[in-house]
Amino acid sequence: MTGTMRALVSGIGPDWVLREVSRPQPAPGQILIRNRAAATNNADLPMLAEADPTHGGHGNEFIAGFEYAGEVVALGDGVHTWRVGDHVMGSIPSSFAEYVVADQRFVLPRPDNLDPAVACALPTGLLTEHGALTTAGFTTGQSVLITGASTGIGLIGAQLAKALGAAQVIGTTRTATKRDLLEKAGVDTVIVTDEQDLTQATLDATDHQGVDVVLDHIAGQTFAQCLPATKVDGHVLNIGRLAGPASTIDLDALSYRHLTVHGVSFGFTRDQEMADVIAGLLPEVIPAVARGQIRPVIDRTVDLTQFQQAADRLRSGEAVGKVVISMNG
Repeated sequence: MTGTMRALVSGIGPDWVLREVSRPQPAPGQILIRNRAAATNNADLPMLAEADPTHGGHGNEFIAGFEYAGEVVALGDGVHTWRVGDHVMGSIPSSFAEYVVADQRFVLPRPDNLDPAVACALPTGLLTEHGALTTAGFTTGQSVLITGASTGIGLIGAQLAKALGAAQVIGTTRTATKRDLLEKAGVDTVIVTDEQDLTQATLDATDHQGVDVVLDHIAGQTFAQCLPATKVDGHVLNIGRLAGPASTIDLDALSYRHLTVHGVSFGFTRDQEMADVIAGLLPEVIPAVARGQIRPVIDRTVDLTQFQQAADRLRSGEAVGKVVISMNG
């Protein structure tokens, strides 16, 4: 094993730069993973732009990326939960690299039948969507509304809700062309928001009761429309803000329906929270992945040396599902 590795570095210019950098070493409690594939996320391009010193960015260099899949190659002191050779996947900063180090608590087992190029597109969606459902107290037989259901994370959320026993999953998309995609992911009722009113369509699909849980990936005024579409004593969780962070809501819809609103962001600033969310996936979610009940949608896979194709695809706004970067070349 050499002392260097290839990685995509931000903070140099408007694009990632492929560089040879020092290979990390696992500290106590960490494991070193030979990364085989990494998946892109919505945050990748904004973080790249914010770091671009040629356009007013901060200019601090860092390895990009958040999702990986590979196998364990070395253990730090005090690691007893993993062995060298274990197949793993996870979500951690600096994942656009041939090797990553991760806290042993933040790593997920990768089912042996799951190719790394598929597995790498799962962890962020799994931990975010399952963490949100857990926060809402979701139970088998409840109904779930997923806004932005045709996004990569929304598609995982729909499959996850179904795998955990949701009686009804309603998903929104802006265009009717995504209907088949959502139905294949297990969405029972598709709402095309360019053609339908989200609130009314949800009420129509639920005998005017509303849903038990909302997983909102859009925010903006979509968040406001979700409140009157939620059942009395229901839960609304904001996860993403694709339409912006501001929303003007009707407080009557919130109060008279006795709703509980949650804001969730499962980042890396609360170690124990992250560890608990990861541990929560082990009893039911990872077995569902192993059975094939939850699969990410992969837009395309490119080699690490073709990273510019991945960035261009993301910038086009035409990607359906995840763009994956293979580290095997």
